[in-house]
Amino acid sequence: MSTTERPRILVVGGGYVGLYAARRILKKMRYGEATVTVVDPRSYMTYQPFLPEAAAGSISPRHVVVPLRRVLPKAEVLTGRVTTIDQDRKVATVSPLVGEAYELPFDYLVIALGAISRTFPIPGLAEQGIGMKGIEEAIGLRNHVLEQLDKADSTTDEDVRRKALTFVFVGGGFAGAETIGEVEDLARDAAKYYSNVKREDMRFILVDAADKILPEVGPKLGKYGKEHLEGRGVEIYLSTSMDSCVDGHVVLKNGLEVDSNTIVWTAGVKPNPALARYGLPLGPRGHVDCSEKLQVQGTDYIWAAGDNAQVPDMAARKAGVENAWCPPNAQHALRQARVLGDNVISGMRGFPQKDYEHANKGAVAGLGLHKGVAMIVMGKMKIKLKGRLAWYMHRGYHGMAMPTWNRKIRVFADWTLAMFLKREVVSLGAMESPREEFYEAAKPAPVAAKPESEKAKAS
Repeated sequence: MSTTERPRILVVGGGYVGLYAARRILKKMRYGEATVTVVDPRSYMTYQPFLPEAAAGSISPRHVVVPLRRVLPKAEVLTGRVTTIDQDRKVATVSPLVGEAYELPFDYLVIALGAISRTFPIPGLAEQGIGMKGIEEAIGLRNHVLEQLDKADSTTDEDVRRKALTFVFVGGGFAGAETIGEVEDLARDAAKYYSNVKREDMRFILVDAADKILPEVGPKLGKYGKEHLEGRGVEIYLSTSMDSCVDGHVVLKNGLEVDSNTIVWTAGVKPNPALARYGLPLGPRGHVDCSEKLQVQGTDYIWAAGDNAQVPDMAARKAGVENAWCPPNAQHALRQARVLGDNVISGMRGFPQKDYEHANKGAVAGLGLHKGVAMIVMGKMKIKLKGRLAWYMHRGYHGMAMPTWNRKIRVFADWTLAMFLKREVVSLGAMESPREEFYEAAKPAPVAAKPESEKAKAS
């Protein structure tokens, strides 16, 4: 930690907003003007739009994350959690990965905790569900799916085989539709190398409580996405939800019951619950209540943006939409982070701050290799694309939005190599318990039982 007397700008969270805001502040700041401290339980930022491709093996998992210390060499990066904030004293309590918690004074505060998976008290979900909010979950899902193919190929028990080859995805937004599209592609390619597993043996199920999937790209493209996935053999059940999944026995509200080892939960997100301990004004859904300048309401030294913030959508409000708020997506997070960084510098120097205003530029989604949907907004005109061209738009947009040229180049290199080399279909499931084999080897050798003849002699 810094021992200087400079003012401290504390950035809580090292995700998309935290990383970009810290970079912007460091870029605009004069030498020695302030100390920038970033606190996050992980030492890297994850680019979440690429998690489905990482799960399918199209991108190396290491290329989806950005190391904070490498990208922010002039900042203090602390690996831990900010558990409480005392606004009167301007002190945050930091709980490191190891050791005792300590207090960290600050002068300016940026809240960039992001969001976590929104779950419900469904029996069995905590034990059986797999999320898609972190790179660890994407790697785990890939290994898990390939491990299920291994099980199905080697067993003679039909019930075990059927359960291993049934994959249930809950949530039909971007995360759910993109993940099931990529994983179905992965399973289809992998099945070519198994003698006893074919794509026809697998069952993919997508469930959503809404009456459509991919609402972000509009009803027509959402309908196309649904028909496209159904054409690939995906069963889609809308206007229904999951009642329970105890021991992998999935029960849907519409009466369908299936057994599955794979239950992927992508049914939305919610603000990080740690916000409730910070004493900040929160909106009705738990987001930090912000002004159009990204300042937390009622304060002049705290800013927030991204998935954990309730930010007025000024472009939509000017167009006549009342009480419009910016949706939680990468498009807004990137632009909000830049404005936030500028406003922190302006606030520190006593200059006027600017409003955040950004009109929606559209949305893109990939549904597997060479498949996608895209809606591009240009003024009052909306351009709708589907198929391979939309997939190129998806990759192009997110490839350029990936932070740092180091990671952009690595991602594009992965995609280029994939054009000439076949997809990797090896499972590294042992990564989840890497010491298991060593633990077995280090066990004391069992003592051999003496033969009955030796026992008789001893007696």
